[in-house]
Amino acid sequence: MTERHAAGPRTPGTATTGETVPTVPPASTADPRTAVDVTALLERGRTLATPVLRAAVDRLAPPMDTVAAYHFGWIDAAGNPADGDGGKAVRPALAVLSAEVTGAAPEVGVPGAVAVELVHNFSLLHDDLMDGDEQRRHRDTVWKVHGPAQAILVGDALFALGNEVLLELGTVEAGRATRRLTTATRALIDGQAQDISYEHRDRVSVEECLEMEGNKTGALLACASSIGAVLGGADDATADALERYGYHLGLAFQAVDDLLGIWGDPESTGKQTWSDLRQRKKSLPVVAALAAGGDASERLGEILAADAKTSDFENFSEEEFAARAALIEEAGGREWTAGEARRQHTIAVEALHAVHMPDRVRAAFTALADFVVVRKR
Repeated sequence: MTERHAAGPRTPGTATTGETVPTVPPASTADPRTAVDVTALLERGRTLATPVLRAAVDRLAPPMDTVAAYHFGWIDAAGNPADGDGGKAVRPALAVLSAEVTGAAPEVGVPGAVAVELVHNFSLLHDDLMDGDEQRRHRDTVWKVHGPAQAILVGDALFALGNEVLLELGTVEAGRATRRLTTATRALIDGQAQDISYEHRDRVSVEECLEMEGNKTGALLACASSIGAVLGGADDATADALERYGYHLGLAFQAVDDLLGIWGDPESTGKQTWSDLRQRKKSLPVVAALAAGGDASERLGEILAADAKTSDFENFSEEEFAARAALIEEAGGREWTAGEARRQHTIAVEALHAVHMPDRVRAAFTALADFVVVRKR
């Protein structure tokens, strides 16, 4: 279970978009003599997984194959080949890296990497529709271009494909990996349901928010961090320790996403300014600010309660959203969330101590954790 603590002290300040997310580079616990090129690590996962991912998507019946190809950035809305932004590829990188924990080749983790990516993108297609998001990775979302029905159908198809990719391996390890993937998927769906329900509540506790984010983000990153090792024959104790790493890494990842959802630069994130505030999300900065107490916290609570009753929310000006962001920062929500990202990073890296693995693999896991906490998109 995730360790929890209440919101920290308030720190006054002003909120603007386009700033670097205020996270401090964590102290690496890896051997300083072991240099890790994180960009190369991410690219390796992408390069190994993409051909298998494309082959899986090609199995879909028209027009779902085309819609999925658009979502992944392989074609544009007119069907022309495109070189779109396919995301950070953290999950594939973790999956192929985890195979190396067992001494297996990284390729052993590829089916797991593809399965996790398919499930992740199933969730994105549905989340974009449920949240009303019109932009992802600097392009119109699938439901905006192809309609809600296709977003639902293609999402369902990607989920089914994820399980197929694993089960068709026909091994005991594939069965174990599929069980972990389906468990993570159920937790992910639970997290999305919690997220939606929280939008209609005036108050959500920090503990509830962390539980929701652990389900929505932590569960699938936990699976990605262990699935390659499972396919490589790792025992349950090893897989469980790797899942603990991934779960807490997911909480760190989501804390940074929550910061970017309010203060991120749209040029980097591909989303609107103040995107989470526009959706009334009870993200960590908001929840921590409301729990902090004090004048800014009380004023924020009053404003958000009034917002929930207005029918004109979509017509708010940039200045009105900026004022809400400023109150969140003044109440300490921004600083607390940055600190929580660092804390979860530390817990994630410490979970690796329970796993015997080559030094270079441990260094790579640590470098990926550092990357997640210090990023702008």
